[in-house]
Amino acid sequence: MNEKLIKRAYELRNRGFTTGEIADELNVSKDTSRWLILQGKDNKTSAESEKAPIDFAINWNSLGGSSVRMKYVSAALADMALKYGEPDVIVGITVSGIPFATMMAEILGADISVFHPIKHRKMEEDAKGAVSSNFASVDGRKVVIVDDVTTSGRTIREAARVYKDLGAIPIAVVVLIDKAGIAEVENVPVESLISVSRLG
Repeated sequence: MNEKLIKRAYELRNRGFTTGEIADELNVSKDTSRWLILQGKDNKTSAESEKAPIDFAINWNSLGGSSVRMKYVSAALADMALKYGEPDVIVGITVSGIPFATMMAEILGADISVFHPIKHRKMEEDAKGAVSSNFASVDGRKVVIVDDVTTSGRTIREAARVYKDLGAIPIAVVVLIDKAGIAEVENVPVESLISVSRLG
């Protein structure tokens, strides 16, 4: 793994980021995030023997730093979502799914909802992701779930379950980059603008 990633993960941990937040910030899996943090510690005896997880670090800074580029990519994501019908609500998964969801909602004339996945919350026995009450109601409404990078599919699967439990009708999940090759979660189709595959 890249020394820059190791250093960045350790710095984020020292600033109070959770493992899940570090994974989101670096666009890697939680397992990779844990491994990176261990590599940054002074005492690496146990960490050195542990092999790095197979993963790809995604850097989309050139996109994220430009509202114009974000708008065009959001329009492409919105176009993919329309394949499954017109949504009433666009769901942004925190943190990086929210800008795409906001622009998509404007493009499609839909409302917006925000989902906080479990990886950003304290672990309790019955913990699950949470929907922010500051945004649109979803009961009985068609929703499209949006995220930036899908690594394992856990977050989008969790979002689909939580929104179904709230009475929403998830019609699609759209992601910028899919690292897991997921076509469906919880009987909801998954579309990605870019798919990353590991050969061999």
